Order: sequence, then structure tokens, then C-alpha cells
Amino acid sequence: MAKLTKRQRLNREKVDATRAYAVKDAFNLLKELATSKFVESVDVAVNLGVDPRRSDQVVRGSTVLPRGTGKTVRVAVFAQGANAEAAKAAGADIVGYEDLADSIKAGKMDFDVVIATPDAMRVVGQLGQILGPRGLMPNPKVGTVSMDPAAAVRNAKAGQVRYRTDKAGIIHCTLGKVSFDEDALLENLNALIGDLNKAKPSAAKGIYLKRITVSTTMGPGLMVDQGSLATV
Repeated sequence: MAKLTKRQRLNREKVDATRAYAVKDAFNLLKELATSKFVESVDVAVNLGVDPRRSDQVVRGSTVLPRGTGKTVRVAVFAQGANAEAAKAAGADIVGYEDLADSIKAGKMDFDVVIATPDAMRVVGQLGQILGPRGLMPNPKVGTVSMDPAAAVRNAKAGQVRYRTDKAGIIHCTLGKVSFDEDALLENLNALIGDLNKAKPSAAKGIYLKRITVSTTMGPGLMVDQGSLATV
């Protein structure tokens, strides 16, 4: 394990691991504790009251963060004809069909998101072993298989994030950059929590949002007081 610097040790001493912070206080403290020379991301981990071993309790979907992620996203689209032209007009970086599949098979992966029209999935299906392990395989549950690829491109460019419960029933997601102001981070967090509430499996019992923790890329986690969120 990497040894903590003196500043990192001092910063961690400022964090009360037993305290649930009001969300804006948490964001303020994260900004104060940011130590890296690069602009760190602000991330959230949401512990859900689900049994991830059961397929009917897997929580999966996407949210368009209203204030964006602070990242430039390159989008590749599998489409033909009018859909291809619409995707280009919406800002897609790469648009193709079988030629795009051949390019990916050759190892060219200069994109962050892959979108496909339903008819293109017969071509995209050949790429499962390449795109799947990278989390890039288009899926209708997260809006990347769409009859309206132009809208899907706009969502991806605007700050759409995808989420899925891990083996411990936790959702991990980015909320933006530490350079964002507290209101922007809060707006993004409220949007995510609102969508997670809508995605609650009917089979899930008891407390659904068990714990919310925010952190920066290199910083400690801060537990959030859920009463300070608008959508809980």
C-alpha cells in the first residue's frame, strides 16, 4: 500500500469517519482536502438495500447529470442512412457500420461510449468479446441501443453516466470535478439519487438507500446525511 504523505495524513485527521455530513459541508470539505496536482473527480458510492445475487434486484441504468461530468466524451455510433446523418449532426465523433466494426476488430478504440440502432446490433454483436470487458457494449437498459441515436449522442455528450450494482450491492458513479461548485455537485447528486429511487426493484425490502459516501479520486470518503438531499 502506498505510503501517505504528511499532508494526506493531516487531511485524513480532519475527517470524522463516524459523522454524517450535510451534503454541502461534505463537498466543501472534499474541495479543501484535494491535494493532487491534477483536477480530481468527485465520486459517490451508494450502498443499496438489495441482494445483488438475485437478478430481479440488480439495479442498472443511466442518468444525465444536469451539470455534466467535466469530461470530454468521444462517442462512436453504429447506424446507417438517416440515422447515421442525424448522429453526425448531433455531434458523434465516429459513425459507421460494418466499416466501424472492422476498425474496432483491428484495435482502433478511440471512443468512450458506443451507441447503436437496434438494426445495427447484428453487427455490434460480433464485437461482444472486445466491447463487453471494457463496459462499452451497447445496451437498451442504459440508453445506448436506441431508435433515436441523435438523442443518445446528445445525452452522452451532455454528461450521461451509467451505473450498475456491484457484487456488494453498491453503485459507484462520478459526479463531476472537484473544481465544480457545491451547487453543481449537489444538482448532479440529486439527479442520480432521484433516478436510483425510480429504479428501486419491487423485490427489494427494507431500507433502500442505506449509505451514501462521497470522495475525490485521491481523498477519503465522507458519509452524507441523507436528510440534506432534496430527492430522498
